[in-house]
Amino acid sequence: MRVVEKTVDELTRDEARDEVEALTTRILELRDAYYSRDTVLDDDATYDALVRRLEAIEHLFPELQSQDSPTQTVGGRAETTLFAPVEHAERMLSLDNVFSADEFADWAAKVERDAGRPVRLLCELKIDGLALNLRYERGLLVTAATRGDGRVGEDVTQNVLQVAGIPQRLAGDPSELPDLVEVRGEVFIPKVAFDELNALQREAGEREFANPRNAASGSLRQKAEGKNDEQLARMRDRLSRLRMLVHGIGAWPNPPVSAQSEVYGLLERWGLPISTHFRVHDSAAGAAEYIAYHGEHRHDVEHEIDGVVVKVDELALHGELGATSRAPRWAIAYKYPPEQVNTKLLDIVVSVGRTGRATPYAVMQKVRVAGSEVRQATLHNQDVVKAKGVLIGDTIVLRKAGDVIPEVLGPVVELRDGTEREFVMPTNCPECGTALRPAKEGDVDLRCPNARSCPAQVRGRVEHIGSRGGLDIEALGEVSAAALTQPDVPSIPPLQTEAGLFALTIDDLLPIEVVVTDAETGLPKLEADGSARRRTPFRRNPSAAEKKQGLDGPQPSSAALTLLDELEKAKSKPLWRLLVSLNIRHVGPVAARALADWFGSLDAIRAASLDDLSAVDGVGSIIAEAVLDWFTVDWHVEIVDRWAAAGVQFSTPGHAGPGAAAAAGGVLAGLTVVATGSLDGFTREGAQEAIIAAGGKAASSVSKKTDFVAAGPGAGSKLAKAEELGVRIIDAAQFAILVTEGPDALPPAPPAG
Repeated sequence: MRVVEKTVDELTRDEARDEVEALTTRILELRDAYYSRDTVLDDDATYDALVRRLEAIEHLFPELQSQDSPTQTVGGRAETTLFAPVEHAERMLSLDNVFSADEFADWAAKVERDAGRPVRLLCELKIDGLALNLRYERGLLVTAATRGDGRVGEDVTQNVLQVAGIPQRLAGDPSELPDLVEVRGEVFIPKVAFDELNALQREAGEREFANPRNAASGSLRQKAEGKNDEQLARMRDRLSRLRMLVHGIGAWPNPPVSAQSEVYGLLERWGLPISTHFRVHDSAAGAAEYIAYHGEHRHDVEHEIDGVVVKVDELALHGELGATSRAPRWAIAYKYPPEQVNTKLLDIVVSVGRTGRATPYAVMQKVRVAGSEVRQATLHNQDVVKAKGVLIGDTIVLRKAGDVIPEVLGPVVELRDGTEREFVMPTNCPECGTALRPAKEGDVDLRCPNARSCPAQVRGRVEHIGSRGGLDIEALGEVSAAALTQPDVPSIPPLQTEAGLFALTIDDLLPIEVVVTDAETGLPKLEADGSARRRTPFRRNPSAAEKKQGLDGPQPSSAALTLLDELEKAKSKPLWRLLVSLNIRHVGPVAARALADWFGSLDAIRAASLDDLSAVDGVGSIIAEAVLDWFTVDWHVEIVDRWAAAGVQFSTPGHAGPGAAAAAGGVLAGLTVVATGSLDGFTREGAQEAIIAAGGKAASSVSKKTDFVAAGPGAGSKLAKAEELGVRIIDAAQFAILVTEGPDALPPAPPAG
């Protein structure tokens, strides 16, 4: 994102349009990382600022607001490569935020004004965890699902069954229990359990969790398939540390209660875990006191909190006040400001990522902030270091922005003693020695151009291959990628590029040694003789029983066997996953799916022209050029050739060739359909995939060539365009019929006018 130079009311319409596009792209990128990959790319405060600026621009230029805007949608994704999708019986909305006492007072005043009478407000702590939906039918737990995009979430039922305190059967008289009810709440890991879990991670040489929310989400979103006994035991241990507190109900039209506070009593009688920290206040002033108190005592409770949720207590008012497309008007989240602490800046080191970007990081004296211990923080680039005015050796002000990402604010100049020194950005890559340079003229960020063999870039690409968005290889994470690409012994690493990944053997893995680092300082642990302590992640000594059977010498560890087994299975993963794993610029999951569905094989993609590639819906000229450029690099081609030689399948079984999906005689063959707004039963990408699977073209804009527009709540300019052109408009139920039975199964179109 570029630095904002103008206030919203100073923007021209063209400037506003460009900024809306940039803001939307960045917000969706941050959302995807947070909700789908349990990763935080930027701090909460920055994310909130981006959303608030987008809201302000859309308010001033309403014609720029689309139905897919982040301001109109819940902040998660329904699509998952890990768990089966589950459709919620009733939507799970998000919450709007306020950040100050004045903003909260304005919200409360508007609620009373719209209600036409004084309202009682229920206040509860905002748990820093993972939203979960429990579906009970006649008192029995049927499914447990994450929120996802609010309509469709991930089925995590099997894991939830191992979370203490969640009943599989509701208490009480079965005849008095509803036929269907959804119970909403938050899964979290208590602070004590979080500290214990990270201690175990350190002992195992694994990466520590950045915060309790990541620990809770990462623990709940695990798959048991493919794990050995040791891994299953660790998975069960992590799940056993989780807890849940419930705070609401859904999909129950007429509950026998009249207030949100009574809902808690009902949930407790059913045997569900509820918070003891909620309070009901007769006025906004009482709620403000509750907010202020817990802002001062936010670390006094058993779990991390990032604010307070305030709800109108009277349930009848919920319906009267209503909701936007993403959040109820009868509730608000008050978010606390980030905490700040002082610590010592020990050093500034430069790290190189998979794209070659060289990023300075602050290495600090370990300090506890916002509930967790921190010793590193990104400084982005050399200009940021200079702008912040920090020197190595400074006492610095650190905040855990949004209670998630540590950020260096600046130095405490008064405490300098003259021993501090200035940071100098290296001119050469710290990992391979290649001269750093900007990617293009005018860029502030420096990059290492040695993409082929820079260990840092190879390591990053290998880790990306194993990610959920790539080949989803659990055993190929950060630790394994580092071991494979840069062993800490003076020898040639098994992988000098990712080309040899699928040809790895036990003999390649057994010799690998890595240096053990200290969790407190990040520096290598030393042996008695002063040498670095090392460990062998892929080999172990034979057990006594194995020795009795005649086995002698180093044996493969469970990590080695699991990695090779998962790599073998990955050879037959879908083509789109392989395309993502090739690290082609601009080719993410959406573009990869479009290319794979249209062409059916990598050979067909390589043989296609720029026009052929650009014509694929969802691709376009920029991605098409990136694909063609990628195949002009000899070591890129070597990756494909060596993967294919190792047995990787670069084709979709049964695919008849380019365009086959559209020409296969599906019920939508020859038809163009635009899906817009929120369609019940479909995510945005799911709707597009349904059109393509039925043989139709999933277009992104409405024209005279459009045959149908499927429109749901939140449809904007596309709906207006369809009405202008006289294109037939259908709802979600009719869309479901269209993609399964074809246009002839639809009821007659209503008469014009």
